[in-house]
Amino acid sequence: MSDFTGKTIVVTGAASGIGYACAQLLVEAGANVVLSDRNEEAAAAAAGKLGSDRVVPLRVDVSLEEDAKALVDTAVARFGKLDGACNAAGVPQTGKLIHELSAEEWDRCQAVNTRGLFLCNKHQITAMLETGGGAIVNIVSTAGLVGFPNGAEYCASKAGALGLVRASAIDYARRGIRINAVLPGATNTPMLAGAFAQDPGLEQALASVHPIGRLGQPLEIAAAARFLLSDEASFVIGAAYCVDGGHTAG
Repeated sequence: MSDFTGKTIVVTGAASGIGYACAQLLVEAGANVVLSDRNEEAAAAAAGKLGSDRVVPLRVDVSLEEDAKALVDTAVARFGKLDGACNAAGVPQTGKLIHELSAEEWDRCQAVNTRGLFLCNKHQITAMLETGGGAIVNIVSTAGLVGFPNGAEYCASKAGALGLVRASAIDYARRGIRINAVLPGATNTPMLAGAFAQDPGLEQALASVHPIGRLGQPLEIAAAARFLLSDEASFVIGAAYCVDGGHTAG
């Protein structure tokens, strides 16, 4: 396991699920972490659960530029610089067919999953350019590569996010900033748990499209993100790193 001692990483969507798992592994590896989420109380509770004075909780709505900038500013003010970022904030699909979607529902998905990723990357890159580089991992989804029923707005947002990763990775590769994406398959998070409660057959249906025969666990996704943030991944740039139980292998 790589040593992150002395490194400062910001994590979005970190109050639960994949984001929390990323924060957990990074703290265990010695990193200073600004743990952010749009739910202020949940962010504080998650930071308290990690039990480290190297963790700073912060309320951040990634769809707002002032919040994306404040996240970076907080990290720099508290720990001196920004070495890395793990952007895990996201919202799910409504489960509607595209002709049933309102423009507001479409816009909300894009605002967080695509615009939010742009805003976070923008300000993270700006800070890293001032100090000679860093690493960014954007948690995207296999929905950026393949479609699934009743998920048009979500798949579109994730395809856009993946395009952002690939293009920006090229732009900054020679400026010391590595940008990559982790593409999880269906993962057992609180977000999915809510969907399972409404549709008892959904969990098994999702598991069945993964050759491994089960859902992923947040720590499995976080382990890939931690690797990509580490110096061990120094030659990995612009990757769409699938952690999906074989879902996209076929």
